[in-house]
Order: sequence, then structure tokens, then C-alpha cells
Amino acid sequence: MTGRVDLPSEPRVRAVLARLRQRATGSAERLTVLALAREFGLSNSTFRRHFLDVAQDIAEASRSGPPAAGTPTSRYGLLLARNAKFKRRNRELAAQLTLAAARIQQITLDNHGLRQQLEAVSGVPRIGAQTNRTRGRPSVPSPPP
Repeated sequence: MTGRVDLPSEPRVRAVLARLRQRATGSAERLTVLALAREFGLSNSTFRRHFLDVAQDIAEASRSGPPAAGTPTSRYGLLLARNAKFKRRNRELAAQLTLAAARIQQITLDNHGLRQQLEAVSGVPRIGAQTNRTRGRPSVPSPPP
């Protein structure tokens, strides 16, 4: 377990937040929770845990939409947004792939069970179901003693 971390006061956090917002509006730099946490020497998760309302304010501000018409949009900012979009889509596709694989497994198990039931009811075994694996020929029952 790590040692106790000295946390800044909320008014101090708000003051640094205002300074970072002002600096971000004058440049292509984005305001993030991580940047604010680093100002105080805290990890992102520690900062979020203790200053959840501030973290939510930053998240809402970043979701508020694209910059105004007069604000220049940097190529780097566009690439970041595009990359985030691709990451979200990749996570969605990975989740869909996992669900599809699970469904295929379930269908395979259902198919196997239905085949067994069909063979039991019809009394007709599958061809090659009982083969002598060492010779590749059907096994012949031994004569009774």
C-alpha cells in the first residue's frame, strides 16, 4: 500500500483549473484531467477519486462539441479526435466479436446434442463413428466366448 498523499484544497484546484482553461483556449492544447492532476503531482485515478466533480466538469467541457467557427482546429487535434473515434469503434467491434464467438460455441453445442438425440431415436449411427484408430478400419466385435 502506498503512503498518504497530500491533497490540494478545492479552491486551489479550481484556481489551477481556471489557469489551464485560459491557456487551453489560447492554443490548440486540450484541457484534460490528467494535465490538471499532474499539476499537483497526483495520478489520474487519485485525482478523479478525490475531485470527481472537477473531473466531470472537464469531461462535460470536452464533450460540449466542436470548437467555435473562429477557433482554429489543429491537425493534431483532428488526429486525436479521429483516433479516439477509431478506438471506440474497435472496442465495439471487439465486444461484438466476443458475443459472436460465444454464440457460435452455443450453436455448436446445441448441434452436437441434437445429432446425438437424432442418432438415439433413429438407431442409425453415423458412418465412421466407431473406427479402429490404429488401423483406420471399422472395429469388429470380438466373438462371444
